[in-house]
Amino acid sequence: QVHLVERGGGSVQAGGSLRLTCAASGRSFSSDSMGWFRQAPGKEREFVATIRWSDSTRYADSVKGRFTISRDNAQNTVYLQMNSLKPEDTAVYYCAARLGTFRYYLKEEDYNYWGQGTQVTVSS
Repeated sequence: QVHLVERGGGSVQAGGSLRLTCAASGRSFSSDSMGWFRQAPGKEREFVATIRWSDSTRYADSVKGRFTISRDNAQNTVYLQMNSLKPEDTAVYYCAARLGTFRYYLKEEDYNYWGQGTQVTVSS
């Protein structure tokens, strides 16, 4: 059975940094795409970043230049380094895995597996 477990969320002041970790178990995702999404209170879940097996990446415009997605296939883990955090980055952050990596996957429905989420709170 596949599990994705996020860690690293917390509270930080604006301008600070956090690093989220998503550890996968149950199968290897080294040949697949991984992504991060987030959901703020009262809003729909939105795409944040994705990484393909080739380590090529794509970001939402709102986080471009501040967030970095990376992966360690040996550890079956994906990371989201978040710098220069803003209050509008406050949300529950979810890790997701997509079987296959034929293109960039930017929509929720593209992904097969999800983690339980981790809260990120940025205060001004």
